Amino acid sequence: MNSRAIIWSVRRELWENRSIYLAPLIVAGVIALGSLGAVRHNLKPDSLASHEELVGGILMGTTLIVAIFYCLDALYGERRDRSVLFWKSMPVSDWTAVLAKMAVPMVVLPVVTFVLTIVTQWVMLLAASAYLSMKGQSAAALWSLPWLRMSSGMLYHLITVHSLYYAPIFGWLLLVSAWAKRLPFLWAFLPLATIGFIEKIVFNTTHFAMMLGSRISGGMEGPETKGSMMPWPTNPLEFLTSPGLWIGLALAAICVAMAVRLRRYRDPI
Repeated sequence: MNSRAIIWSVRRELWENRSIYLAPLIVAGVIALGSLGAVRHNLKPDSLASHEELVGGILMGTTLIVAIFYCLDALYGERRDRSVLFWKSMPVSDWTAVLAKMAVPMVVLPVVTFVLTIVTQWVMLLAASAYLSMKGQSAAALWSLPWLRMSSGMLYHLITVHSLYYAPIFGWLLLVSAWAKRLPFLWAFLPLATIGFIEKIVFNTTHFAMMLGSRISGGMEGPETKGSMMPWPTNPLEFLTSPGLWIGLALAAICVAMAVRLRRYRDPI
């Protein structure tokens, strides 16, 4: 498989889907502008640190929503407007096209989230420092916060949860996008709700709902993560050896393979 073709295919996705970077960019801009007024009311280091963490949480929530709607429209949209016929005439395989689309939520959006979060946090920090300087106060306490640890923790969270652990979710959404003739959003969530409902009625259990909730929450419901705006597993080895991670990646691979087959043989809408 040609890696250069995948890179160009990813670039095509960015050209055609500007919401991938425009939506989080707008949210980051609103947060940065809002912080200029907020720094006047509370400049305590602990408060600023919690605000910085809140920035990461808001932007990650924004890009997650963007990822969901992007995946649902990625293959459905090109069949709806029949542009898939043009792209199939190009020397790009179905595997390359689908993997490029999978790379958007798993690689591109986490990178966009991390960069915009760091930039927004620096804007907030510089604004707070400038305001303190104008009042004749020292901003040393703000700069002494563990910025490197906070940034590396956020990057670790993006890689482990928003990329690897959410892979089966993105794969499922792409599969639905390749299959649905209409209303992909409904077809993505209705079968999952139906399975949970039937399990509850027949067996009076909620194992599927709990599994799905664990996957959406990143598999981190332990007491060590409660109360944190941005929880992440503290032991990388434990995360990489967890069965849930590899089962999810296997399911993601199956969904992607099925999406490739559907793209190859599915007729435009």
